[in-house]
Amino acid sequence: MAPPSLCAWTMAAIAVSTNATVACGLAVLGVGLAGLATMPKRSKFLTIALISAVAMAGVCAIAAWRLTTIAHSPVHALGEKGQLATIEAVVRGDAHTFSAHGSTQVVVDVTVRRVEARDGSFSDRAPVTVFAEGAAAKLQVGERLTMIGRFSPSDASDTAAEFNALRLGPAHQEAWWWAASSSMRAAVTEAVSHTGPEPSALIPALVHGDDHNLSESVKDDFRRSGLTHLLAVSGTNLTIVLVTILLVGRAAGVRRRGQWILGAFAVAGFVILARPDPSVLRAAAMGSVGLAALGYGSRGGVRALSWAVIVLMVIDPWLSKSVGFILSVCATAGILLLAPRFAEVLGRHMPEWCAIAIAVPIAAQLACTPVIAAISGQVSIVAILANIAAGPVVAPATVTGLLGGAVALASLPTSHLVGAFAGLCARWILFVGHWCASLPGASTQWSGSLWLLGGLCVAATFAFIWIGARPALFWGLGLGLAFCMWRPPAPGWPPEGWVMVACDIGQGDATVLNAGDGSAVVIDSGPAPASVDACLRRLRIDHVRLMVFTHGHADHIGGWAGVSRNRRVDQIMVGPTGGPGGNGIPRHAALLGERFAVGALQFEVLGPMETPSFRADVGPAANNASVVLDLTTRGVRILLAGDIEPEAQQALLRNYPEVHADVLKMPHHGSANQSEELFAGLGVRVATISDGMGNDYGHPSPTALALLKLHHIATYRTDQQGDIAIVVQDNRITVLTR
Repeated sequence: MAPPSLCAWTMAAIAVSTNATVACGLAVLGVGLAGLATMPKRSKFLTIALISAVAMAGVCAIAAWRLTTIAHSPVHALGEKGQLATIEAVVRGDAHTFSAHGSTQVVVDVTVRRVEARDGSFSDRAPVTVFAEGAAAKLQVGERLTMIGRFSPSDASDTAAEFNALRLGPAHQEAWWWAASSSMRAAVTEAVSHTGPEPSALIPALVHGDDHNLSESVKDDFRRSGLTHLLAVSGTNLTIVLVTILLVGRAAGVRRRGQWILGAFAVAGFVILARPDPSVLRAAAMGSVGLAALGYGSRGGVRALSWAVIVLMVIDPWLSKSVGFILSVCATAGILLLAPRFAEVLGRHMPEWCAIAIAVPIAAQLACTPVIAAISGQVSIVAILANIAAGPVVAPATVTGLLGGAVALASLPTSHLVGAFAGLCARWILFVGHWCASLPGASTQWSGSLWLLGGLCVAATFAFIWIGARPALFWGLGLGLAFCMWRPPAPGWPPEGWVMVACDIGQGDATVLNAGDGSAVVIDSGPAPASVDACLRRLRIDHVRLMVFTHGHADHIGGWAGVSRNRRVDQIMVGPTGGPGGNGIPRHAALLGERFAVGALQFEVLGPMETPSFRADVGPAANNASVVLDLTTRGVRILLAGDIEPEAQQALLRNYPEVHADVLKMPHHGSANQSEELFAGLGVRVATISDGMGNDYGHPSPTALALLKLHHIATYRTDQQGDIAIVVQDNRITVLTR
């Protein structure tokens, strides 16, 4: 059944990427091919061809029908005209928030039931995407409400229009099952509310896929460590819940047909709890496939997977282009084909339950790695290790989290006892995610062939099976890998007398200035929370007295969540291009010429200049709008130059001809755009360059390095030397690296 499922998948992707006419033509072609396949002489090949043709015809016909319905919908016409209207709609998906223009915006999918516009009133059932203000974030699936706003065209082929809501009426729930779902979700959250901010946010994600309360730092660390699949609804979630319910049913005496009925109700309940989004329907199908595999073995599971793909393509052809669907199918296929063999190999060295808990995530990760690399351009080096470590507690965390929610509906104090165990499991998963993300090279760029990566995954599969059959080699390599991953603290770090550290955070900037007693001033936060958090932990910084965002580019502000993780932040300073929000932390704009002190650190703001061309949000203008700071500490002057380019560098020298620096934080990661006058005029002795190994920008450029060499400036690079510490003792500057 694999060929028909691949055919249905491919045809669905083509059909939804074109228009109704092409999709209809493909459906007719499928019918014709089905006719050719119904020949008197039957064979296995013709049977597969017939099923493929029928699947193609069905998928393309459904796509053509939906495309036609949307194209001829009156709502679609209103979207093309951009008309004002009052609509009555039913919410069909969870609301999601995002920041835009300094305010919180909400996007939510609805089904329009009635429209009142200038051209008249009519009833419809058109899918529409609504954009609204922050109050819409409280909308629940199944609620019905009236909205006033303006239609606009939609770029999505499965949506009739977009609707920019100006006013929302009161919402009321029409279906009891959605009200029950909302109550259960709230009960799960309440049952684990006492376990701490991160565990209480992670458990709802494990149980029903709600990751809205998870911090960006947790999400980023889980991405780097290969655990991000735990934060979304997947077939694994359903399989865990389904197996638990069926085992309880069997213990209670439920047999045969009763088991199937119980399983069907469990699947329906899971879909209602997690919301019937495409990803949840996909998860329900994949989880059911996993259950079929438990009953009929891998061969039956693969057949069930193929049928599930065909059915899902018919129900929703747009799933064919969903990244989540691709990953889900790959993970399920990996579990069906590889996990039993892996579990058999591991079972020679450990208890069966532990072997299965480890085999499943390894199989899923190997199957998904090429797809993840194609999507993100990155490969997580520690993903398998992270999944092995976290895998055994995912099921207990999920089951006890769900059980805690059920108990909370009857007794809240008792639910806290159940939730406490779920919280312990979640803490271990969080520890694994944070620790693996902080390892060197946790994720690396993959620019090679995806076929090569796929071949390496196949080779890794055979190597794992071969090594697993040899106990001495298995344990020897396992211990060797553990030793390689273990990093003892660097002796003497941070070095005594350090005043500044350029953090090794990849392609970006994060500079830490020592303000004494475990406190610091941090200039920019790099691109990722995990990296800057690890640097601050190495420096034993638990108090950030001032956070400065020189400008709003992602490689300077993306790691903000890592700076604020488990640390007190007193103030935030930003330039004209802004920076991340501080959740109530006082913030102010840098003022040209402003002087201030933080402990023994004396600062003067030298930029940006009051020049309109330096105030733009993008490109070189945003770089030139960087906050530039002149720091004096322990008799040493340090120029922190952001990403300023030649125009701003020359303006700096014109406005401050007396400016001098012993140490220079190299502008713009050592790009080719540098002013030679800056290097000649500053009298710099040491320059630090913060850049990522093998970055796509070619930083630092040969031109910039040549300028530094010409002026006899000692140069240190984070991509080659790691963290760079500027140490001042007895008025002498020393540079140490880690």
